[in-house]
Amino acid sequence: MAALAAALFALWSCEKEPAGNTDPVDNAPKDITLSAASFEAVTAGGDFSLTVTAPSRPRITGTPGWITIKDGTYNNYKITFGLAVQENTTYEERTATLTVTAGSLSKTVSVKQAAAEKPEPVDPPAPAAIDENLTNPKASAAAKKVYDFLREQAGSKILSGVQSGGTANNNDRIEEIFKKTGKHPALAGYDYIFLQYSPTPAGWDWVVNYGDISAAKEQWKNNGLVSFMWHWNVPNSEADWTKGQAGDFSGYNFYCDKTSFSINRALQSGTWENDFILKDIEKVAGYLKLLQEEGIPVLWRPLHEAAGNYTLYGSNGAWFWWGRGGAEPCKKLWKLLRDKLEGEYGLDNLIWVWTLDATPGAEKDYASWYPGNDLVDIVGVDIYADDTEAKSRQHKAAVDLSGGHKLVTVSECGNIPDPSKCLAAGETWNWFLAWDLESYSLNTDAYWMTLMSSTRVLTREQMPSLK
Repeated sequence: MAALAAALFALWSCEKEPAGNTDPVDNAPKDITLSAASFEAVTAGGDFSLTVTAPSRPRITGTPGWITIKDGTYNNYKITFGLAVQENTTYEERTATLTVTAGSLSKTVSVKQAAAEKPEPVDPPAPAAIDENLTNPKASAAAKKVYDFLREQAGSKILSGVQSGGTANNNDRIEEIFKKTGKHPALAGYDYIFLQYSPTPAGWDWVVNYGDISAAKEQWKNNGLVSFMWHWNVPNSEADWTKGQAGDFSGYNFYCDKTSFSINRALQSGTWENDFILKDIEKVAGYLKLLQEEGIPVLWRPLHEAAGNYTLYGSNGAWFWWGRGGAEPCKKLWKLLRDKLEGEYGLDNLIWVWTLDATPGAEKDYASWYPGNDLVDIVGVDIYADDTEAKSRQHKAAVDLSGGHKLVTVSECGNIPDPSKCLAAGETWNWFLAWDLESYSLNTDAYWMTLMSSTRVLTREQMPSLK
């Protein structure tokens, strides 16, 4: 019986022995004991351990965002916490005081971290200056005056503008804006879109004649500026070209999905396509010459929207035929136009405007299409947005394209970006050109009134004589 009692006592004693206790605490502590009362971390941060002995499970408070606490296992009145200190990217030393609490007991732990070394201040590079001169060294005196005036206005005021409708060489919309607001737009946009019809074949009811420059003369006479673009219609085939010479232009178009005209063949001497474009360039030169003879400088905007949309529209991979062949042929065509119009035909009244279509995501390809700072005077962006807010993304793309050396402008727009908001955002657009007066719901009569009365917008009435 005594032997059985001894055995049971021995078994009971074994069951009461704490398991896994490598550092047993026989009696509950009366206070908090810390393995360290302070830590010093380098700038790069680091990991530290804090062992706490306490009569009950302790907790840590007062932890800042740059310190992370990793909990441990509380066993035999002891627990080890992990302290992860993040990198200090500030230029000031930082400290924190952590509080360890167990019941009514508490002790503090300080953490100090060295500051990041502050770099020596470096003056930011000066922004690139807008080129002082036009790219044509023989530019007319009036063209130079227009360019100088636009340079002076950049970032201060924005010129109002509207594109002509109908035959694309009239001032109907200029006058319509005047009726709405009592003021004329400072810029009138015209288009050689109907070049093949001019002069119109005999017997046609609908007549267009680009030899009639009365609209541009009126605009310039009243101190307004003149812009011309060219929706360049081309024939599908040599047979269509022949039909066109007889007054049948049904085989002509400028959209890629409506014409098979090849820009690559057009740049090859000896092809009918090359013969055609040279004759068209000669024809448009004759009309531009009429403007030069009247002393009218032209903001000249051919081959618009070639860069930025060549992979985004239609199965042919471009919006217009001059963009379908890729960047290199388009740049060659731009250079050919300059060589012919300036070199061969002696036009010195042109200010060359290269136009982007600022479709989101296309910015990465702009540079490969850009003819170069030696061949461009102004970078334009055609913007069609569902709002009238500032256009920082498009502005940055336009400025970056030339490295800040060229003026930038909203060369076409649907809803007109608010000039006050644009200028307040640091945007330096020279002008806006509303594409029409019917299609864009935000361009209300009231909005036009606000625009034309704004101190940040120039109307024709406020323009100086640049003759």
